[in-house]
Amino acid sequence: MRKILFIALLAVGMLPAMAGEYAYLVFTNTSGTTTALTATNLSAKVSGSTLVVTNNDGTVNFTLTELAAMQFSVDGVNLSALENVINGDQPVRVYSITGTFLGTFDNLVQAAQQLSAGAYVISNGTNAQTIILQ
Repeated sequence: MRKILFIALLAVGMLPAMAGEYAYLVFTNTSGTTTALTATNLSAKVSGSTLVVTNNDGTVNFTLTELAAMQFSVDGVNLSALENVINGDQPVRVYSITGTFLGTFDNLVQAAQQLSAGAYVISNGTNAQTIILQ
């Protein structure tokens, strides 16, 4: 499942488009260890069961089954949180990862309750963020 998700995110170019003002992409493994990589010239690909991430500083490999999260960060320490990008109390529009419009919801909680597990792009008109529901 994670392999499919990463392939989908990379295939539609979501990583470069989302970086914006964020200088780092922070990876967290299942044991809680984080690795912050600068987002400058960042590229990622899946090779077998490994996510291979390359930037100006070199290449880092992550085993997909041990990768718990991937989030953007301004400083490499403080992670972007859903509420920091999307106001969860405002109406949101939901799109599939490929850009298909799935509907409008009164708030983020309502959207999360009605959507099945998967990756979605949530927009409130000004901001957008990719979320994963499990």
